[in-house]
Amino acid sequence: MSPRKTTTYGFARTSNLLQAQVRKASEARGFAQSRVLTHWEEIVGSDIAAMSRPVEISYGRGGFGATLSVLTNGANAPLLQMKRDELREKINAVYGYNAIARIRVTQTAATGFAEGQVDFVHRKKAEKPKPNPEVQAKAKAAAQEIADEALRAALERLASNVISKGNRS
Repeated sequence: MSPRKTTTYGFARTSNLLQAQVRKASEARGFAQSRVLTHWEEIVGSDIAAMSRPVEISYGRGGFGATLSVLTNGANAPLLQMKRDELREKINAVYGYNAIARIRVTQTAATGFAEGQVDFVHRKKAEKPKPNPEVQAKAKAAAQEIADEALRAALERLASNVISKGNRS
């Protein structure tokens, strides 16, 4: 039998290439296992992940039991404080031992601080404003002589954008 040939043709997975850099960066923040960072929603649940995120793990002088700092906004801090024991159990289940002894809840404003500039929840995309019928008519007239339907539609969109931008000034 001939040796098995790989189908990657010399390419490597991106995760394999970046694994050392991600580990080094997460260990600098105190995360021995980056899984707590990368799989936060899976570990703590979507309701808690929507209002918080892990920031840092710090170890005491004795080295026994680390403190996990979790970032949240002021309105959700009391709720997160009540769920600290539940959070600690879930996170320690990932580590496989009692790695986290304490959880410190850090509050911040929604914007203004370096760590607080990113929202905890994904926003829905804003709806596009409805096009002005007058602008649409001008754009259609500008591209009416184009025979190719796809090209004509693209030129109509372009003309609509150009005309509407010109009307703003």
